[in-house]
Amino acid sequence: MTGAGHTQVVVIGGGQAGLAAGYHLRRLGVDFVILDAQSTPGGAWQHAWDSLHLFSPAAYSSLPGRPMPVQAGQTYPDADHVVGYLTEYERRYDLPLHRPIRVTGVHRDGEFLRVETDSGVWRAQAVISATGTWWRPFMPAVPGRAEFRGRQLHTVEYRSPRDLAGQRVVVVGGGNSGAQIAADLAYETELTWVTQRPPRFLADDIDGRALFDAATARRRALDEGSTDTGGVASLGDIVAVPPVREARNAGLLKASPMFVRLDRDGVVWADGTRAPADTVIWCTGFRPALSHLAPLGLRGSRGHIATQGTRSIDEPRLHLLGYGDWTGPASATLIGVGRPARDAAREIAGLLDTRG
Repeated sequence: MTGAGHTQVVVIGGGQAGLAAGYHLRRLGVDFVILDAQSTPGGAWQHAWDSLHLFSPAAYSSLPGRPMPVQAGQTYPDADHVVGYLTEYERRYDLPLHRPIRVTGVHRDGEFLRVETDSGVWRAQAVISATGTWWRPFMPAVPGRAEFRGRQLHTVEYRSPRDLAGQRVVVVGGGNSGAQIAADLAYETELTWVTQRPPRFLADDIDGRALFDAATARRRALDEGSTDTGGVASLGDIVAVPPVREARNAGLLKASPMFVRLDRDGVVWADGTRAPADTVIWCTGFRPALSHLAPLGLRGSRGHIATQGTRSIDEPRLHLLGYGDWTGPASATLIGVGRPARDAAREIAGLLDTRG
């Protein structure tokens, strides 16, 4: 669906954060549209690798108003199940999705914000940016990357161990993505797993439920001026979901320290040790996808947009949702995005009321 016009609120992004925002805006009676660059529902989940599973059971992975159904035979739902859930969610609440529409820029336009897209212009009294991070993968500037003759992938490009069977593969990254992809490849490739520091596995009985509680407690402590609890980082870096646990217990997830450079044939450590590689997979994280907000001139010297809660301090008609703890505790997760989405919708509704 395409089009353009006037509305009270434009939500940019049709993934989990955008849908959560839509749910709360609908409950408050606000007129809004959701613009999604993807041609089908599911946000970034529809582009994930084949074996990806959530860190939490379905009951702890739900958006507001609609519990995620349990997936038969799975404690931790897979990405396809999440896509199906998000598809049903937007239908259930009849959310006004317009897709595929790519937003090219958000501009100040008098009393409105002007949202320019590849299919027209929308004017709104407020904007919620909910584009996430998947679309802006980060790859570190490691010496020799351009010299390496093999294949280099980022997390977003990895799909299945079948594609790399029999190869010498270096997986870089000590977070959840790095551990899950390393575990996925441990049986069919000659694997080298490289991490910046020794991997820290959370206790086997800890999953996303505890992570959400830890992130929430940290945010509460910071808001109250109390001692920083450390949040999720205080517990560890890697959730030991069953495939990771199995590979670790089988002795297949032994991490090497970070190398210092690549050469034509592989990776090289500081002492001259080499590991030949056919493929290097960079599980090195993401940055917020915020290029559409550049015309507003809100980024500081380090590229960060200053916010109070989800609201931009320098442009109060703009809210940012789902980019991580800086826009709400665990707001980049399914269970975590509901509360900041509710708060953003309420603030916007209050702003609209004051303007009549």
